[in-house]
Amino acid sequence: MTDKKNGVKEYSFEESEPCFVSEALAEYAKVKRQGEYTLEDYLALPDDQRVELIDGVIYDMAAPNYIHQVISLRIGSYFLEYIDRKHGSCFVLAAPVDVQLDCDDRTVVQPDVLILCDPTKFRKGRIFGAPDMVVEVLSKSTSSRDRRLKLVKYRNAGVREYWIVDPDKKRVFVYEFEKSDFPRIYGFEDRVPLGIYQGECEVDFSQIYERIRPLYDTM
Repeated sequence: MTDKKNGVKEYSFEESEPCFVSEALAEYAKVKRQGEYTLEDYLALPDDQRVELIDGVIYDMAAPNYIHQVISLRIGSYFLEYIDRKHGSCFVLAAPVDVQLDCDDRTVVQPDVLILCDPTKFRKGRIFGAPDMVVEVLSKSTSSRDRRLKLVKYRNAGVREYWIVDPDKKRVFVYEFEKSDFPRIYGFEDRVPLGIYQGECEVDFSQIYERIRPLYDTM
């Protein structure tokens, strides 16, 4: 579908392969079935084992590659520069940071980049509840989960805006859940406006791509 107002296509992701779920947890957490794990089990894991807990299921998270890291840091820098320039009170954080998304003990996610404007959600070293805005940069180990499961979780939890950045296809999918369930699609040649700031903050993906383009040849 195409938005007649600005010509930006709207797109809905189709179902793809199921997410990979790790079962190798018995050494560090109580032996339970997937779907039964809790925050206590999550916190019992060693710091060097990156995982997410979603609805009682523990998912492996492989270390991101350097293209993923550069994109995340650059996006975060645009957000920080805008908030500081406007003397805003919101916080920009990058992974790893634990988010108890559903305000329960069954889901803890680690978004790549987030904006949080309610400081009362900082509790016990974690974020308790939904951030205002989340960015996930796709990688092989998280792509299916970011595009499907976490998309639904973020929307239902009250995240206002969700960006999915696809480094392979050089696309940015922007969900403004208060306006539509379908994303706007941008390329790495575009300036992408941040909806929670009414488009006043923009991320210039052409500059980001110019910086990371040589790295693609090294992968």
